[in-house]
Amino acid sequence: MLYYNIMLFPNPQHDHAHCTADLIARAEFTCARRGSKLTHQRRDVLACVARSHAAVGAYDIIDRMAEHGTRPAPITVYRALEFLEAHGLIHKIESRNAFVACSHSHDGLPAALLICEICGTVAELDAGAVTAQLSLAAAAQGFRAAHTVIEMAGTCGACAGGA
Repeated sequence: MLYYNIMLFPNPQHDHAHCTADLIARAEFTCARRGSKLTHQRRDVLACVARSHAAVGAYDIIDRMAEHGTRPAPITVYRALEFLEAHGLIHKIESRNAFVACSHSHDGLPAALLICEICGTVAELDAGAVTAQLSLAAAAQGFRAAHTVIEMAGTCGACAGGA
């Protein structure tokens, strides 16, 4: 039997400022521990991604940043996104070419992303066991996985309850 650490879909009325503050604090700690620099630009990109629990595209991030200052160049935002993803602070939703803030530290383990098709909210669950099983099955076929993404689209409990 598989067990998962689940980051539940947030209550739509939760204090989202607390989520964002926790993420920024985790980003500062993670970067300091790794000897990396959380520049002002990277922090701004992270804050724009963390504005909600829904996925956001790079050009939406650019628009959000332009609301409070100079419009950044796309390459600047893409580089910041690469940095943040490499440090486990955001996830890329491949199916939507968008990004979502990482809800909790996975300690290098893969996550599965649950995407509500109605409200757009994304929740995570640790997927180390599932990924290990997939890797074993792939290896049995002579396949070497370079990157694994697990995404599930559907309806969250809040939206299903309101339907």
